[in-house]
Amino acid sequence: MHRPAYFRLIVSLSWLLLSLLLPLVVWEFAARKIANPVLLPEPELVAASMMELFSDGSLMDDILASLQRVFTGFFIASAVAIPSALLMAYFLPLRRLFLPLVTVLRPIPPIAWIPLAILWFGLGNKPSYFITALAAFFPIFLNAFAGGIDVQPRHIHAARFLGAGRWLMVRHIYLMSALPSVWTGLRIGLGQSWMAVVTAELIAAQSGLGYMIQANRINLETQHVLTGMIVIGVLGALMTTGLGWCEKLILPWKYQRQ
Repeated sequence: MHRPAYFRLIVSLSWLLLSLLLPLVVWEFAARKIANPVLLPEPELVAASMMELFSDGSLMDDILASLQRVFTGFFIASAVAIPSALLMAYFLPLRRLFLPLVTVLRPIPPIAWIPLAILWFGLGNKPSYFITALAAFFPIFLNAFAGGIDVQPRHIHAARFLGAGRWLMVRHIYLMSALPSVWTGLRIGLGQSWMAVVTAELIAAQSGLGYMIQANRINLETQHVLTGMIVIGVLGALMTTGLGWCEKLILPWKYQRQ
C-alpha cells in the first residue's frame, strides 16, 4: 500500500523525536540518581550552559576555530589523496613503489603523530592542519584507489580505441568511474578529520572545541564539557548530512538506479 508523502514525513519525524527524547529521559534519571553535577549535570544545566556560552560568543569562536582547522586539513587531504590514488591505480610502477608505504603508514592513528606535529610546526593551527589532513587522507585515498582499480575494462578499451592519451584516461575514465567511491571516501574522511581536530585541540591548540573541553574539564565545569560534546556531535551530523545532499546533486545517477 502506497502511503502519502506527508504520512511518511510524520512517521519519520516521530521516530526522530523519540530517538532524541529517550536518551534525555535516561540522562535526567541518571543525573538525579547520581545527584552530583560534577559527575553528571542534569540536562537543564547543560542547556543553560549552552545558552551562556553562545550569548558571550566564546562557544561560537571555538566552533569557527575548529571548523577552519578541519576544513583546511580536509581540503589539503582531498587535493593530495584523490589524484595520487587515481595515478597509482593507472600507473603500475607508481602503485608498486608507493602502495607498500601507504600500507605501513595507514594503521598509525593520527593521535600518534601529535608529538611530531608539535615539534615540526609548534603550537597553534599548523599542527592541527597536519593532523586533520592526515586523518582524512587515508580514507579518501583508499576509497579513490579502490574506485580506480575497479574501472570497467570495456571503458578503458573504448577510450584507448578512440585515441585517449594517459592524462585524458585518468581525468575522464578513471576519475568519473571512481566518483562514487571517491565520494564515499570524502564522507568518511571528513568524519575522521572532525574527530582528529578535537583530539589535536586537546593537546596542541589554544582555541577550538577540543581546547574548550579540556579547559573546562580541568575547572570541573562538567556542564561546559557536555556542551562541547553535544556541539561536536551535532556539527558532525550536519556535515555528514550536507555531504549526502551534495552527493545526490553531483551523482544523481547513483540514486536513480536505487
